[in-house]
Amino acid sequence: MLLYNVTLILEESAADEWLQWMQETHIPEVMATGMFVSNRLLKVLDSPNEGVTYCTQYVAESMENYDQYQQVYAPALQEDLNEKFKNRFVAYRTLMEFVPPTS
Repeated sequence: MLLYNVTLILEESAADEWLQWMQETHIPEVMATGMFVSNRLLKVLDSPNEGVTYCTQYVAESMENYDQYQQVYAPALQEDLNEKFKNRFVAYRTLMEFVPPTS
């Protein structure tokens, strides 16, 4: 299982519009690709950055699903974000692997 984390630091003036767009449009579109089994949206409370910081996390069952998402779906979905909120955010993305607990 993999966790794909997208962190965005938004200008305060764009935060409310972005949040609504994420909940109503973007996250449903990402989930409709079928490449992820779950998602969550978190607001960072103690960010050292100016603006408002959110993390959107998606869980993929396999590297193949993640790779297919990146190759087939991500470019257009990221372009939608870039067009709608141009110059009002900074984003960085990380891919993490779940580590099973030891007995």
